[in-house]
Amino acid sequence: MEVALFATCLSDMLFPRVPEAVVRLLHREGVKVTFPRGQTCCGQPAFNSGFHDEARQMARNFIKVFADAPCIITPSGSCASMVRVFYPELFTEGSEEHRTCLAVADRTYEFSEFLVNVLGKSDLGATFPGRATYHRSCHMSRELGVIEPPITLLNNVRELTYVEMPRADLCCGFGGTFSVRMADTSIAMADAKITQMDPVDVDLLVGSDAGCIMQLAGRLGYLGRPVRTMHLAELLAVGAGLMEPAVGGGVTR
Repeated sequence: MEVALFATCLSDMLFPRVPEAVVRLLHREGVKVTFPRGQTCCGQPAFNSGFHDEARQMARNFIKVFADAPCIITPSGSCASMVRVFYPELFTEGSEEHRTCLAVADRTYEFSEFLVNVLGKSDLGATFPGRATYHRSCHMSRELGVIEPPITLLNNVRELTYVEMPRADLCCGFGGTFSVRMADTSIAMADAKITQMDPVDVDLLVGSDAGCIMQLAGRLGYLGRPVRTMHLAELLAVGAGLMEPAVGGGVTR
């Protein structure tokens, strides 16, 4: 099987170990991974800020770059939802661009969704000691409806105790440019989310979106909370012995 990797701009610039982990895990499962070099941002920041013309330009580039990809995998539920849910809104229904957009969207998957629902893999042979909870990011759960796959994968990591936090569906407050334009509200939302971890007493917070991880890691560090943060793909790759832990114990922070 062959797939094309959409790394996303945040992972490319700030969390490069995440797409690397995705590639290593997929290779081990016998999946050939290509990386189309013309890829850029999916356009979500522009779209969410109301700049739909600019978002449309980025969408056109994405569709062109990935037009021939048999399957597109991304370690971001947020970016996957932009392609699958919001790209079709940018083009006139019935147009050639709209039809091409729908075809590309239909072949786009979030990483854990692809592993569990397409490859049928729920146990990747990972071992990672600790007590963890999972942040259910908004676009991934609300727009894509992908909720169980990451939990399934976490529950099959040896020596890892998964505990669901209360109100796991609460937004972290990142929202891309929202966190810049409405910083006070964004911080308050992050702090409200962090308090949900108090009853479960964990040492690791796992996520599937770089933006959410960046938001929560920043606040956890500022508040002096001894909770590490990590992307699901990196945890699985480190736990399966496919990557060395990053400085700080394999923690994305």
